[in-house]
Amino acid sequence: MTGVFDAEGNFVPVTVVQTGPCVVTQIKTETTDGYNALQLAFDEKRQSRTNKPLRGHFQKAGGQCFRVLREFSAEKPDEFKLGQAISSDLFTIGEKVDVAGLSKGRGFAGVMKRHGFSGGGQTHGCHSKRIPGSIGCSAWPSKVVKGKKLPGHYGVERNTVRNLEIVDIRPEQNLILLKGAVPGAKSGIIEIKKTKTRP
Repeated sequence: MTGVFDAEGNFVPVTVVQTGPCVVTQIKTETTDGYNALQLAFDEKRQSRTNKPLRGHFQKAGGQCFRVLREFSAEKPDEFKLGQAISSDLFTIGEKVDVAGLSKGRGFAGVMKRHGFSGGGQTHGCHSKRIPGSIGCSAWPSKVVKGKKLPGHYGVERNTVRNLEIVDIRPEQNLILLKGAVPGAKSGIIEIKKTKTRP
């Protein structure tokens, strides 16, 4: 993340995202697959590092191998062709987009960090500073109910941030500047989709 100044001189926090170039490796239509979609590939890699099934798959789209494959719904997939490069010129400045990605992994976390519990009293004699407290009944139902918020693995979940504004586009570097934060670590893979109008 970094920040830029807008035309009025306001400081805007932004996330710099590399958006390609992404290559169309498969076109799915309603007649052949039952739905309309595009499979896009990102981040080139050597053929020697790619298994044979994927190598044959990439051969239909030009032969260059990639590290990341993602599928996006498309209203008119016939407008695209195999091997076509899609870059940041698909978007416009000021447009709202949805960004999805895997959140940062935080390992095994307690209830205060994982669920936002307030914790016990921080006074003399308190023995329940960061523990969840009472989690069930002794006589009936004599068990911990399903769904009880407890310590456990936190993070590495798919999160979507909606309606992020595109502050700037730099097509020569394939960069998009999004207002605010996006899910994931610095080197994480994210998906950017145009926000659909909602009622």
